[in-house]
Amino acid sequence: MKRFENKVVVVTGAGIGIGYEIARKFAREGAIVALNDLDKSLTQKAVESITQEGGKCIGIAGDVSNVGFIQELVRQVNKEYGKIDIVIPNAGITLFDNFLNYTEEKLSKVIQLNIIGSFFLLQAASKVMIENKTKGKLIIMSSVTGHQAHKDLAAYGLTKAALEMLARSLVIELSPYGININGIAPGATTTERTSSDKNYNATWSKITPLGKPATTTDIANVALFLASGEADHITGQTIIVDGGWTAISPGPETVN
Repeated sequence: MKRFENKVVVVTGAGIGIGYEIARKFAREGAIVALNDLDKSLTQKAVESITQEGGKCIGIAGDVSNVGFIQELVRQVNKEYGKIDIVIPNAGITLFDNFLNYTEEKLSKVIQLNIIGSFFLLQAASKVMIENKTKGKLIIMSSVTGHQAHKDLAAYGLTKAALEMLARSLVIELSPYGININGIAPGATTTERTSSDKNYNATWSKITPLGKPATTTDIANVALFLASGEADHITGQTIIVDGGWTAISPGPETVN
């Protein structure tokens, strides 16, 4: 039997990149995946790709910064499958800018999706897990910028540090129900978005101790581990996946 046979998994921000690879690997391991992305076209393409590989996957496009949509998403998945086992609020936004120039509008967008969206998805899913007596797994998506300062990412970094504190805090409230909550903090990762920068891989290969940025598979592997029975006694923790970058933390500007 595959590791996640008939487990119901919700992954947001999964049309491409890390979220897509997480959804894909869960489906390959036998899970039923509810895949969300803001972009309807990306959602449809991702679902088609996963189902063509033999995976079980449905798409629910929509804005997970909207609390009403979040509640409807969780309600719909629970109604369709009678449970939710694993939830990964992967959707997030990065808006680069200098702290002294940062606007209220930008900060509000980053907080609304990264913090409020994640918070209320975790809340809605936890209520369903408790109601169904499911010993579920919640996995927040943080970042190395929640541990180490990075130029023009003060707003983004504060949201990721906040999510890690949320994971630790929820140990108190969710452990009595057998629900684990952990996090993943990716470092530089090669995705469709980063591939638009022709210097990205070369730059991060030079400043990452292991000599290359992560792949989406590197991140997805950690997600599957934290959701598996092998991690049943791990909760309130965040695993950094960065090839050792946070140990020394040189910035891209150091590369000539």
